[in-house]
Amino acid sequence: MGKKGKKEKKGRGAEKTAAKMEKKVSKRSRKEEEDLEALIAHFQTLDAKRTQTVEIPCSPPSPRLNASLSVHPEKDELILFGGEYFNGQKTSLYNELYVYNIRKDTWTKVDIPSPPPRRCAHQAVVVPQGGGQLWVFGGEFASPNGEQFYHYKDLWVLHLATKTWEQVKSTGGPSGRSGHRMVAWKRQLILFGGFHESTRDYIYYNDVYAFNLDTFTWSTLSPSGTGPTPRSGCQMSVTPQGGIVVYGGYSKQRVKKDVDKGTRHSDMFLLKPEDGREDKWVWTRMNPSGVKPTPRSGFSVAMAPNHQTLFFGGVCDEEEEESLSGEFFNDLYFYDATRNRWFEGQLKGPKSEKKKRRRGRKEEPEGGSKPACGGAGTQGPVQVVKEVVAEDGTVVTIKQVLTAPGSVGQPRSEDEDSLEEAGSPAPGPCPRSNAMLAVKHGMLYVYGGMFEAGDRQVTLSDLHCLDLHRMEAWKALVEMDPETQEWLEETDSEEDSEEVEGAEGGVDDHDSGEESGAGD
Repeated sequence: MGKKGKKEKKGRGAEKTAAKMEKKVSKRSRKEEEDLEALIAHFQTLDAKRTQTVEIPCSPPSPRLNASLSVHPEKDELILFGGEYFNGQKTSLYNELYVYNIRKDTWTKVDIPSPPPRRCAHQAVVVPQGGGQLWVFGGEFASPNGEQFYHYKDLWVLHLATKTWEQVKSTGGPSGRSGHRMVAWKRQLILFGGFHESTRDYIYYNDVYAFNLDTFTWSTLSPSGTGPTPRSGCQMSVTPQGGIVVYGGYSKQRVKKDVDKGTRHSDMFLLKPEDGREDKWVWTRMNPSGVKPTPRSGFSVAMAPNHQTLFFGGVCDEEEEESLSGEFFNDLYFYDATRNRWFEGQLKGPKSEKKKRRRGRKEEPEGGSKPACGGAGTQGPVQVVKEVVAEDGTVVTIKQVLTAPGSVGQPRSEDEDSLEEAGSPAPGPCPRSNAMLAVKHGMLYVYGGMFEAGDRQVTLSDLHCLDLHRMEAWKALVEMDPETQEWLEETDSEEDSEEVEGAEGGVDDHDSGEESGAGD
């Protein structure tokens, strides 16, 4: 009894500490969020000029990451909403809505009156009722210079049958955040985790909320058991048995003034109703077998056939004293909840290649490395190694593997100890993080995301598909040449304020780049 009481007391102490931190973050960020509300209101005024829904056939969307890509429940369509784009000096974000017709291989831009404000790193969930509904919660916005952040706590629904947006206002919901995860469970939306960041402070969450799709009300779930630590950008999926699996994610802690330490989580938990009661939940730690993904952030998730969870890409950064090195991935994994086992996806060919990059904090302008992203015609991997001397005298080695896009394929069977390597690598998406995934009729679609080459961030707009039943080869539906993408070098002295142009907003390429949306 004494140990239990001490444990409970310790738990209450942790809750008080978290509450104090949230209050501190809220107080410091309140002023900057008030400043951003005026900018958001300006954009909403522009959006309000739309008086009717207009559908415009168009070319594929511009490059972006941390958007949402959703499957229409009744039609052969994919729905792209929001996202962000960084050009080296400014990050723009969007509230555009695009529809991709799978059978016709065509794109349509759908302008609907009174849409949600521009955002990225939100969550979008489709449910079938009422001809199909797309529910969107949270995400973030920022000032054009990326120094002030606004985290949304609003809930919206897109009625797919009538193509109308509706903001659903209900009290008791989650606080403003991005990088959270949300799934449809029976007649509810279940939301977990995320983070909130201001100029000087941040906080990560591990709270759980439920939104009832019948009563339009929020409730806070307080599961028993030991659950995940606070994090964002995790995998969250519903199992065939009616539970909810949470895997991985990212968080950071301040170890001393102006020094943060990031953590890439690789643990897994199961959240399920206790004794069949929907008002009482319990967390359970899980230890899956099989070939597990290496720890990373910025990975993307979708539901594959046979109720398996599909896991794609991501990035693993390693901070060193004067440089940042890491790997981008384009590998594919499946998690089978029925067997509690991971499988590595593999096509007939070499294992998926990784794009490795190493960048210094500061480089000479001529020290930038050339971006590359494999397309359908890419041949074998070519390694480019370049050494430059940074302004402080540090020798920086830029190593980039320009690969044929990696191949993925069938999950390994339990008795497989090794993978055969045969044939040439199949074309496919190059290594990347924060891509958007969707699965329709057993076909996996991968859109956009980003990778880095030296100090340059390359934001992608390509679209690839893979038949998950046959697992033979990737097919490029939309290709892009990263070399044609605009990149502006960061200037030493920038304007303190930027003029608002058109209908775009800005968001900093900061932590949400690893936490987001359909990605991490």
